[in-house]
Amino acid sequence: HIGSWEWGGMFLADIGWKMTAVAERLEPPELFDWFANKRERMGLGIVPLDDAAGGAVARVLRAGGVVGLLCDRDLQGNGIDVELFGRTTTAPAGPATLAMRTGATLLCAAVYSGPGRDHHVVVNPPLDTTRREGLRADVARVTQDVTSELGWLIRRAPEQWHVLQPVWPS
Repeated sequence: HIGSWEWGGMFLADIGWKMTAVAERLEPPELFDWFANKRERMGLGIVPLDDAAGGAVARVLRAGGVVGLLCDRDLQGNGIDVELFGRTTTAPAGPATLAMRTGATLLCAAVYSGPGRDHHVVVNPPLDTTRREGLRADVARVTQDVTSELGWLIRRAPEQWHVLQPVWPS
């Protein structure tokens, strides 16, 4: 949730690379539907965050599609212990797991808004998702790498980090 990720997805759609994103189910359901429809009109594909999300996203990746995962919150409460800004928190294992299971390239990026109507995109180099140990250890290592990159992206413009819930359990 840094800057204007939806604008980035719309830009990709405009150049022929439709981005699929996973979205948290909101209450009431009509609110989720409103956001999903808005994003779909922008050219994004939306997959609701539920038990079927991993399979749906893996199919997109295996077909050569682009997936954008906002991974700055552990929404399901089953994430990997990581360090963010010198404090321990948890982060979702999905990006690392999907990259390792599908062979997809894993990039960390942010679309910063402003000044004015301008946008600035930063895409970091691909992360190393090479298998080194067991799957669990590799997912933990890559999830920490994702979180470290995320911290770097947030430091560039902390005022554009839009997380309104607690990030650190303590």
